[in-house]
Amino acid sequence: MKNNKPLTGALAALAAFSLWGAIPIYFKAVSTIPAFEILAHRIVWTVVFLSIIITLKGSISNVFEVFQNKKLLLTLMLSSLLISSNWLVFIWAVAHDRVLEASLGYFTTPIVSVALGMCFLRERLRTWQWFAVGLSVLGVSNLVWSHGAIPWVAITVSITFGLYGLVRKIAEVDAFSGLFVETALIVLPMLVYLIFIGINGTGVYSSSNEKLSGLLMMAGLVTAIPLILFAIAAKRLKLSTLGFFQYITPTGQFLLAVFLYNEPFLDSHLITFAIIWLALTIYSFDSFTAHSQK
Repeated sequence: MKNNKPLTGALAALAAFSLWGAIPIYFKAVSTIPAFEILAHRIVWTVVFLSIIITLKGSISNVFEVFQNKKLLLTLMLSSLLISSNWLVFIWAVAHDRVLEASLGYFTTPIVSVALGMCFLRERLRTWQWFAVGLSVLGVSNLVWSHGAIPWVAITVSITFGLYGLVRKIAEVDAFSGLFVETALIVLPMLVYLIFIGINGTGVYSSSNEKLSGLLMMAGLVTAIPLILFAIAAKRLKLSTLGFFQYITPTGQFLLAVFLYNEPFLDSHLITFAIIWLALTIYSFDSFTAHSQK
């Protein structure tokens, strides 16, 4: 059984990152619904689904421990605001045909994480890492110069997710309990909002619209299943190995944007993505060689 761990981990990682890469398909299916309403449903149904998983795992005590730790609770409140902001921008981007720009944000997230580690965790950058950071800035600058507008979706997605990763690195809590508490902390205002729009008749969720209502209920599964697979992979793979799988997600989103949703892919996009991919290649190779030398 021990020899099967790397294979099981690799398959779980492949499935998790592939599902995250395909997630625009789900949000396209509900794109007629306002982004904030989708976010509210995502948070509510994620709490419902994760509560079932945590109960089955017998991890309720871990959740209680988090709520008793004020410092950890405040940390997770911050991560909750970051991840919900990230989700909201991404949901909006999918509905407004900005999947390509969102994928650029997730491509640049590893580089952003490196810069955040340097600023907040006093991590020192190696020469090639500095070069990769510089290339990523150059790539985004090219898009700004070519279009005369700041790619705010890409920048917001990368910064919020990068900061989220930083905060979760500081917070000593397991993946399931952490996400459950993050969503539980803001589930009450989201429930109040959904009840309010339901009473006013402006909400989508109702017995008269079974298809959309069913899709909204699936938001918990869409959120939690990749996380479960990721947790399985994280236990069975080295962190350096797991890092290479993360590029599947923005690659999947990129392919969907260009070939399924026919979003404009201009020469300026090609240059920017080429620069970002080069930066990621340099960053990944440097990280791999540094890890192998330890």
